Amino acid sequence: MKLNHWVSIAAIGAGLAVGLGAFAAHGLKTILSDYQLAIFKTGVNYQMWHSLALLGACALASKLSTRMFAIVAWSWLVGIVCFSGSLYLLAVTDIPWLGPITPLGGVSFLIGWGGLAIGAWRANA
Repeated sequence: MKLNHWVSIAAIGAGLAVGLGAFAAHGLKTILSDYQLAIFKTGVNYQMWHSLALLGACALASKLSTRMFAIVAWSWLVGIVCFSGSLYLLAVTDIPWLGPITPLGGVSFLIGWGGLAIGAWRANA
């Protein structure tokens, strides 16, 4: 995928996090319990931070190998979908089998952070 596509994905992810956070604060406040809202807000928080991190990685892409950048970017995208997505669904549906998906997203986040650390260490800057 081209770098400009990753920048767009990061911007869309951050924008969606803002929208989902506002939706939770205003639209779901009277529907969900405090516990469910906290779960939803955790998803928003991780989505925003990793969307911004992806944008930062895009800024550093020229310093990383193409392969390492791809590992970081895809790992964080999968992490957002699996971690945040499963928390959103878990909060609003209370379907218990969604719970085990969340750690897969967390592992994807960690893979991305590890990839960034290794890529930066190896970079010829």
